[in-house]
Amino acid sequence: MATYKKRGYKPKTEKEKEVIDENLGENSTTAEVFNTLDETASKTEDFVAANQKYIFIIIAVVAALVLGYLGYKKLVQEPANEEGMNELYHTQKQFNDAVAGVSNDSLYNVALNGSDGKYGALDIIKEYSGTDAANLANYYAGMSYLNLKDYKNAIAHLDKFESEDEAAGPMAKGAIGDAFMQLEQPEQALKYYLQAAKMRTNDLTAPTYYYKAGITALNLGRATEALGYFNTIKETYPSTPEATSVEVFIGKAQAMSNK
Repeated sequence: MATYKKRGYKPKTEKEKEVIDENLGENSTTAEVFNTLDETASKTEDFVAANQKYIFIIIAVVAALVLGYLGYKKLVQEPANEEGMNELYHTQKQFNDAVAGVSNDSLYNVALNGSDGKYGALDIIKEYSGTDAANLANYYAGMSYLNLKDYKNAIAHLDKFESEDEAAGPMAKGAIGDAFMQLEQPEQALKYYLQAAKMRTNDLTAPTYYYKAGITALNLGRATEALGYFNTIKETYPSTPEATSVEVFIGKAQAMSNK
């Protein structure tokens, strides 16, 4: 219970005096805190008053930037992306026809460069830079270059492609690995195979690229590392096609590891 000092009151005992002194100390500390807060508030008010003009300018600039970005996105970027996606249809069709085996090389070139007044992937990347259409065009450009055996350009475009898709992202990374293998750079290929394998934990892409990573590591003489990738397929993706043939490579990796 708090003890208050009455006017003209004298403490009768030493203990009572200590309690009174303690309370006086607490009251003094509280007063100091409030005084400090008052001083801080006063200084803040003085600063705002002295710099009001500049503060309003900063707020106005920030607001203009936000509104400008929203306006750009709504009035410029979204229409450009929609237009770019419409233009991309021609590229997609030519690429898909090429994959299906309809005059491959010429269609991959058409997918890249366009035809009959229609844009190709390279045109879309240039004309619709910063849009989802340009991003997707990098994928088609990279894959087309890969099939045309232009591996350096394939790597350049696929490395720019970003996707949250379950398949497209890993496939792009894996294709970069394939390009490095063709360029006889297995260390780089292994790096991208592992990126592709770890991007998504699905039965479609992960076991494929762990398989390629395992074989590449095995060819590099890194048998223990390869064994880890093969065992990942066996234990984590047992129902996939890769799991049915991985036992042979597990045996080979084990034999090499024991030497």
